[in-house]
Amino acid sequence: MDRKEIEAKVKEFLIEDLELEEDKIKPEARLKEDIGIDSLDFVDIVVIVEKKFGFKIKTEEMVNIKTFSQFCDYIEQKTA
Repeated sequence: MDRKEIEAKVKEFLIEDLELEEDKIKPEARLKEDIGIDSLDFVDIVVIVEKKFGFKIKTEEMVNIKTFSQFCDYIEQKTA
């Protein structure tokens, strides 16, 4: 899966499953402050990522991930 596919899948589930606003989802957008992802959303994201990408997110690995682009980088590394 290439980077564009990963970004498209992540954007799709943020919009459809979490009902977040599409215009807020940009590469430099901060997950919490700009996009509006909260701790309850994060629980859903863990389940969705496992289902769509086939790996479990480890909380400690997410500590330094602040932006949409960094989150996609993380998924790209895990699925490579």
